[in-house]
Amino acid sequence: MTVDTETRPLPAARHARAAVAVLFFTNGALFANLLPRYPQIKEDLAIGNGAYGLAVAAFPAGAITAGLAAGLLIRRMGSARVAVLGTLLTGAGILAAGLAPSVALFATALFLAGAMDALTDVAQNAHGLRVQRLYGRSILNSFHAVWSIGAVTGGLMAAGAMSLGLSLGVHLAVSAAVLVAAAVAALRFCLPGPDNGPEETGPEETRPEETGRKETGRERLTAEGARGTSRVGAVLAALVLIATAGTLVEDAGNSWAALYLSDALHASAALAASGFIALVGAQFIGRLIGDRLVDRFGRRAVARAGGLITAVGMGLALAVPTLPGTILGFALAGFGVATLVPAAMHEADALPGLKPGSGLTIVSWLMRLGFLLSPPIVGQVADAAGLRTGLLVIPAAGVLVVLLAGVLQARPRRD
Repeated sequence: MTVDTETRPLPAARHARAAVAVLFFTNGALFANLLPRYPQIKEDLAIGNGAYGLAVAAFPAGAITAGLAAGLLIRRMGSARVAVLGTLLTGAGILAAGLAPSVALFATALFLAGAMDALTDVAQNAHGLRVQRLYGRSILNSFHAVWSIGAVTGGLMAAGAMSLGLSLGVHLAVSAAVLVAAAVAALRFCLPGPDNGPEETGPEETRPEETGRKETGRERLTAEGARGTSRVGAVLAALVLIATAGTLVEDAGNSWAALYLSDALHASAALAASGFIALVGAQFIGRLIGDRLVDRFGRRAVARAGGLITAVGMGLALAVPTLPGTILGFALAGFGVATLVPAAMHEADALPGLKPGSGLTIVSWLMRLGFLLSPPIVGQVADAAGLRTGLLVIPAAGVLVVLLAGVLQARPRRD
């Protein structure tokens, strides 16, 4: 009788996994401390929806500007150091944004914070993929689940600070100090050595003839050689759009949920924060079970189901606007897009014909177009036809995912 057992990772790998989880947690919590404060900042600066949308778009603009530098910095400094340094500078930028006395300084601080956040994002995912290869199984969704825990924690911290009447400066200074200290402490437990060094590989790198399973689409691309190279570009573009759809939905919760609930549905400031908390909380649940769902049904089926949930859930919430229904709609949208970014990153990182890490960097860089384009588009539509109409970008993103999910892995992984 043969008994299947799972090899227990070495202590260094387990410690590195915990350290990467801390980096994801602090990254999610830092910016989430600022988001529920947006209505207050908007009121203090006396700006309309259009100007507000352009101002908050500075964060993803900074991320896109700096994103491609992540690869170079990682090769020179190592992914762990880049992630921790980026966390420190992101915290400083967020604090500066909260204290900015003008729209121009607010946007400038967000631009710098977004640039540093992009470096952190690529670096922590690169280090997470190193740890995943040591584990020999999928754990990337779990890191993104921890990010969602951090985002929920940050949102709750902000709601608590508002309930206690803490000023923006005190609140953001304390949160940044605590979260940056946690990231610095995690650095000593990260994997040593260069990121482009040899790693142990997981099941996804095993040759098909060694396992008896069928070739995946990715492996067929490799076998087709030059003809497959042109298809790689098309697949990479589709992966970018899938990840962008996920970030667009996230940004709707980040930038507009609190405003929509407070302005259109007349929720209190503390209750208005529940839209963002519901989105990232449900996103956490989706990512927590995401690895098991993907292993059982495949990335394609999970992404299509998520896109459908997003489109129908938020579509109904906007069609019949009530406070509980809208909060539920944001939650369904968060759950629906939970696995999109990890799935796109995983597929892009394994595409043939690209230098190591290139696919991950490209997706991580371009997916931030969702964060860049969403605020001004929603803001302009909101000024012209109301924020309720502007938020139709959420169900539209769900439809896009349903249409493009065919580029993802169709079959569950068989090890």
